[in-house]
Amino acid sequence: MVLEATMIVVDNSESSRNGDYVPSRWEAQSDAVNLIFSAKTQANPESSVGLMSMGGKGPEVLVTLTTDFGKILDGIHRTKIVGQYTHLATGIQIAGLALKHRQNKSQRQRIIVFTCSPIAEDEGKLVKLAKRMKKNNIGIDFIAFGDLEPETTKKLEAFNENVKGGDGSHLAIIPPGPSLLSDTLVTTPILSADGVAPRGGPDEGGADGGGGGFEFGVDPSTDPELALALRMSMEEEKARQDKEGKAKDQAKGESLEGIPEENQPLLDGQGEASGSGGDKMDEDKKESSEAKEEKKDGDGDADKMDTA
Repeated sequence: MVLEATMIVVDNSESSRNGDYVPSRWEAQSDAVNLIFSAKTQANPESSVGLMSMGGKGPEVLVTLTTDFGKILDGIHRTKIVGQYTHLATGIQIAGLALKHRQNKSQRQRIIVFTCSPIAEDEGKLVKLAKRMKKNNIGIDFIAFGDLEPETTKKLEAFNENVKGGDGSHLAIIPPGPSLLSDTLVTTPILSADGVAPRGGPDEGGADGGGGGFEFGVDPSTDPELALALRMSMEEEKARQDKEGKAKDQAKGESLEGIPEENQPLLDGQGEASGSGGDKMDEDKKESSEAKEEKKDGDGDADKMDTA
């Protein structure tokens, strides 16, 4: 699995108070942050996740890179909703600096940005920033949700086109709907790369055959809950089989330990065979000697009778 250091940037502007997502945009973001943290750490236990906000007077690093889920929850709890706009460009630059100072330099760098408010920066500034992030090998994923203006969508698409690199950068636009934000996020390439959900659709290189190329034969975009339940069931079954296999190997090892090893040398100190086979040879030799003595005694008696 991919070893990554991920900074999650949340939108805590006044737009996040909107209730077009259940129960609100901010609560929907919080659930999605929990999902992303679980996905990253389950894909690789050595992956780390950080958290920061970009609303208010300026971006704020809430949690540095960590593997402690409790710190992420505390950072979300401490975040206050404030400000009409977000500082998107500045927030991405600070997130990049936080990734630069990661302890494990072998971790790939990734920034996941939630945005549900208008973007104040112009398109040219964002494109320039995107090229700089690409040069630094930082993947950037955008999760745009809410009623986005066409201008906002255009800026995000321009940024995504210029930041795409070998590590992959994605733009997920999730309109309001009956599904939870986290449930819809599971079906996007942002999390499917970590094994949380399959890449939906036959156009994305899915397997040919039944189910239209979808894993388990279920389209995750139409029924994300069923797709996630099937994947979790498969992982539980795999874990159960692995546990049974280990138990069988352990039982087999214990049964082999009960068999005594033959440490007795093949020859004794006199150069003769030792062990049970040697004892049998000794008995045969003894019987042969007794037979010879009896025969000798019989020959001696016969000579005495002839002399008489």
